Amino acid sequence: MTPISRWPLIASIACAVMTASCAASRPPSASPPRLVLPQAALTPCRLDRLPAAPTLADLEASYMARGQALAECDAARQAAVETLRAERALQDRWRKGGS
Repeated sequence: MTPISRWPLIASIACAVMTASCAASRPPSASPPRLVLPQAALTPCRLDRLPAAPTLADLEASYMARGQALAECDAARQAAVETLRAERALQDRWRKGGS
């Protein structure tokens, strides 16, 4: 009697199982909502630098410029955080099926 190989049977069962598992999965739906970050949040923060031999006027001007840059950078960071939170809230509602 000639031995019968079991590989064709095993391969056809594996193929059927893989096909059935793909057929059971849901097709991908539309992508979740995304918000656009404000341009200020994408721009790197600018910090003033002192010249090689600074004078008192240079120090005072740099102090004021750094204070302004820090305030602008913090405002940009806050805008990015608010955008991210709003986007996550939209995505959570989208996942739950709401609009």
